[in-house]
Amino acid sequence: MFLEGLDTLDQKIIQLLIENARASYSEIGEKIGISRVAVKARIQSLEERGIIEEYTTIINPQKINGAVSCYFEIETQPESLTKVSEILKENETITQVYRVTGKDKLHVHAVCSSNDEMEKLIRDVIDPLPGVTSCSCNIILGRIKDIKGLRL
Repeated sequence: MFLEGLDTLDQKIIQLLIENARASYSEIGEKIGISRVAVKARIQSLEERGIIEEYTTIINPQKINGAVSCYFEIETQPESLTKVSEILKENETITQVYRVTGKDKLHVHAVCSSNDEMEKLIRDVIDPLPGVTSCSCNIILGRIKDIKGLRL
């Protein structure tokens, strides 16, 4: 995939960081044939430009006993979209909120510690949302493919 503003070395660095965000500058430099200092400078530039936003640990909720991972498709009246988005964004159980095209305006992911917590999320947060015209909830049973970040 060609991304404007990223040369081949930047793409290689990003790919290596996607595979292992804990790789050292030296390890990355050895794999792509540039110095540790050059790798550090390039990574800092990618961070400053907002291309690399953060480094994180990804937890698989299906591997945690009792955890329930789900997603909601929520359609709102146009005047309620911003308020609904703000409410959802502030909830700790909700892990992602996406603005999408099509009938459903928001695609929302949540990870609950149990079915009881999911029921509480639906009852106390989702159901009272203002201006919602439709909402569906789907429980994620397992991962088939789950790519983190952008593949170059």
